[in-house]
Amino acid sequence: MPVLTFDELGRLADALRQPTVLGEAGVLLGCLSAAWALTRLLRGYAPRPGSIWFGDRIVDGVLFPALALALALMARWGLREILPLALFEVAVPVLVSLLVIRLVVRVLSRTYPDSSAMRIFERWISWLVWIGGVLWILGVLPRLMGELDLVHWNIGSISVPLGNLIEGLLSGAAVLVLALWVSAALETRLLAGATDNLSLRKMAVKTLRALLLFVGVLIAFSAAGIDLTALGVLGGALGVGIGLGLQKLAANYVSGFVILAERSVRIGDMVGVDGFEGYVTDISTRYTRLRALDGREAIVPNEMMVTQRVVNNTLADPKVAQSTSMRVAYDTDLQALMPRLAQAVAAVPRVLASPAPDVQLTSFGADGLGLELTVIFWITDANLIVDNARSDVNLAILRVLDAQEIKIPRA
Repeated sequence: MPVLTFDELGRLADALRQPTVLGEAGVLLGCLSAAWALTRLLRGYAPRPGSIWFGDRIVDGVLFPALALALALMARWGLREILPLALFEVAVPVLVSLLVIRLVVRVLSRTYPDSSAMRIFERWISWLVWIGGVLWILGVLPRLMGELDLVHWNIGSISVPLGNLIEGLLSGAAVLVLALWVSAALETRLLAGATDNLSLRKMAVKTLRALLLFVGVLIAFSAAGIDLTALGVLGGALGVGIGLGLQKLAANYVSGFVILAERSVRIGDMVGVDGFEGYVTDISTRYTRLRALDGREAIVPNEMMVTQRVVNNTLADPKVAQSTSMRVAYDTDLQALMPRLAQAVAAVPRVLASPAPDVQLTSFGADGLGLELTVIFWITDANLIVDNARSDVNLAILRVLDAQEIKIPRA
């Protein structure tokens, strides 16, 4: 195994103490300043939070280290015949490490914004990349990869050098990150300005991401030196696994695409399933998320949304009927009261004028309980708190009863 000697550290330290390092530092500072200015110019004055290219503060995006690396490489090429380079031999691996970290972190944060596991994975990636960069600067990493090429790992009847396998896995990881980047860009394009066809666009986004990741996995296996014919055995084993233990999971994924394709349930619909009622906030490939009017949320497997009865209050018509009841004395003039009640309810802001509110005599109370009147009214914003609309209607009814001096019977 390669061992870092003190002679190598001494040579690096001596090279960095040369007077020419000051000139390299000035050129490198100019490269960094030019990269910052170009990134700032391309971004514009308005910040772009969440942007993969520009980041939140210009220097934490992908474009700044990419431009800085390109300018540093051109400067090193131009100075190699003039000065003995030492600082650039350190700066270039550092910029490469910074570019890789920014690319991986930004893409994963954009693709999985709410995943706590991805935050941990990003920290591990950062540490590994920085350690690899330090080992490259000290000359240990090339020697280590050369030693690993002498170690062979047998995969079935195939003997693969361990160094080639690691390089292939790194190349495959880079391909997967680029596939996630492309899928994130396509998702932004497809979901921009989506309103009524949001479900179809989300289905297209998830399908494209699945296809890109599948192609990325194939390229990763090929880069790692793994024979792609082995995927036939893997596919057969996966089919057996789905048929035995993963059938519910597979059913949920298939049901998710069915829901998005048929649009039987759309994002924003007020639905009721399995005794829970709420409006749809998200439809993923495995589950549908419902949020009740009181803030509670339910995660409903997509198979249940397909196989069970689902009450959709806003599928065909966004208007939802609501009602409230009251009792009045038997001697009340209903012919005069009922139109006034309908007129007062129609004046409530959230109540629709068409269909117009309707007042009905629904029952005759016994033992002096009086007559029961039911007011039926319609609203469209059922995803808001329904009880607020009912409260406004009740207050309007109470004002009419007080103005007409109509008493409410008591038991």
